[in-house]
Amino acid sequence: MEEFTGENHTLTSPKKFEIDISNLLDISVEMSVEIGRTKMPIGELLALSKGSIIELNRIAGDLVDIYVNEKLLGKGEIVVVNERLGVRVIEIVTPKERVQELG
Repeated sequence: MEEFTGENHTLTSPKKFEIDISNLLDISVEMSVEIGRTKMPIGELLALSKGSIIELNRIAGDLVDIYVNEKLLGKGEIVVVNERLGVRVIEIVTPKERVQELG
């Protein structure tokens, strides 16, 4: 790399530095789980009432999608933990798959 000499400064190749990721560990992210999707005409949407059933594009027992900040993290299965719903992570999306999702 060429050397730059200013009035009182000399620049040479950039210095390497290490990143301490411990500062990032307390940052909150939004996690969501999608059990399925559907499309319907507005007329059907307006006709929904208490007790209506909305059919989704997934079959019972299919894995659900796990998202972090609206980006697919992986797939999991619904479980019940202390009378609350949870998700058991079954697979994590590979970095290559994450890049493909962006395109």
